[in-house]
Amino acid sequence: MPGTQASSTTDFFNTVFQRREYLYELLIQHFVLSLTAILIIVVIGVGTGIALLRFKSLRQVVLGFVNFIYTIPSIAMFGLFIPLVGIGFVNALVVLVIYGLLPMIRNTYTGLSEVNPLYIDAAKGMGATPSQIFYRVRWPLAFPTILSGFRTMVVMTIALAGLASFIGAGGLGQAIYRGINTNNSSLILAGSISVALLALVTDLIIGVFEKRVRSRKLHSRRNRLFALFAALFFVLIPLLLFLFNGSRNQSERSSEIVVASKPTAEQYILGEIIARLIEEKTAIPVKRTFGIGGGTSNIHPALLSGEIDIYPEYTGTAWLFVLKEQKISNPDSLFSKLSDIYYKEYQLSWAARFGFNNTFTLALPEATAMAEGLTSISDLAPVSNRFTFGAEFDFFEREDGYPGLSELYSLEFRKVVELDINLKFNALENRTVDVINAFSTDSRIRQMKLRTLRDDKYYFPAYQAGIVVRNETLSRYPELRSLLAKLGNTIDDNTMLMLNYEVEINKKSPEKVAEEFLKSIGLIN
Repeated sequence: MPGTQASSTTDFFNTVFQRREYLYELLIQHFVLSLTAILIIVVIGVGTGIALLRFKSLRQVVLGFVNFIYTIPSIAMFGLFIPLVGIGFVNALVVLVIYGLLPMIRNTYTGLSEVNPLYIDAAKGMGATPSQIFYRVRWPLAFPTILSGFRTMVVMTIALAGLASFIGAGGLGQAIYRGINTNNSSLILAGSISVALLALVTDLIIGVFEKRVRSRKLHSRRNRLFALFAALFFVLIPLLLFLFNGSRNQSERSSEIVVASKPTAEQYILGEIIARLIEEKTAIPVKRTFGIGGGTSNIHPALLSGEIDIYPEYTGTAWLFVLKEQKISNPDSLFSKLSDIYYKEYQLSWAARFGFNNTFTLALPEATAMAEGLTSISDLAPVSNRFTFGAEFDFFEREDGYPGLSELYSLEFRKVVELDINLKFNALENRTVDVINAFSTDSRIRQMKLRTLRDDKYYFPAYQAGIVVRNETLSRYPELRSLLAKLGNTIDDNTMLMLNYEVEINKKSPEKVAEEFLKSIGLIN
């Protein structure tokens, strides 16, 4: 046990050191997003709180509304705004602002409304104007309460910003999410600790400031300097970081292409292969937006709107989930028809097929399969009522997912559990579930010595991995067409399994694995 702990600690520090530039970039993204949201929340929240003090008829409506919004799960809110503002920074900013308004509005209104009326009457008796009463009496007395709400809001916003990576907005949550997706606990820990430290340091600074406000010691020279430092921290530093993060000139921003991926190790690798090849062989600036939650359901609309230029997709997913067409058994016929429809209806091109077929399968421990004599899904059907089945959420909604599978094979599992796509194998290992759906190139099938059941009724179609690109992007950069075509038929099933194994089991970064692969086939030096 001590040896295991020492090894885990070493892995953690190695991860932090090796990926320090990556983590630093995510820290800047997280800080800019959080502090931008905080500044907007303060302006709207304080302004609304003051308005509620003046307009009594609005109080119940506004406070009731923000309380209701607060009850909606944050992850759902990120998804709800995708059709309105797309994915990325703006989506995350809107959601963070909405969630941060409640403590600011409530504390501002409460602090201002609960000032002792005797002080107000005394000020009026001395001939003070309404504005003087507000700025010199009501506001100073309410400020400690407002500051307390501000402190709560800041910590909550920084923590909630960790979910921004779900919709491609970056931040430290991306390290956590990538760690989950690639089975890398050290990366999960690095991202989690970074978010916690950022929140704790910020809370500490506000706490010291709040303590001095409550003790009314802000008038000394030292405390005025402290107040100035706090102001710089919350206003100038995020502004400077924002300018630093956006230091590239506008022409470069407008010329960059965005390469996206779904939240799986395989998709990180394929996305990195595409991005690295473009960077090495062209002068086109590339922005990576990897690990977008929701996969195709969020990436495809973003591709159509122009927020994304390129991403790796699977033919079966595109045909059944996007186009909602009937299954086609022949993979070449499927690809031909799919390419034609994508080009004509969506102005998208399938630039190449990598060469491997990552189709669905059902997997379970080898010992269980041997004991029950299971080799195919048909064998599973008669005894399925003794097993618990686990799969990712969208598998229960897909045209090629659980409803059709269970109907065709007459599967009646004892219990069905919906899981995050990257937690299925953990659930199988912990015996929370007995059978899971899996992808045929998943390295954990090999690592955990699982048996995959033969799809003897040919329910699942071909899922050949390929590259989808906007036609507009190809028109702007015609050299991409021939460059991406070079990736065609470069990865077979076994090669993809081994690439996944390097990331998920041997803990190599997708960047390193992609680089080594491109060198091995001679596409980069």
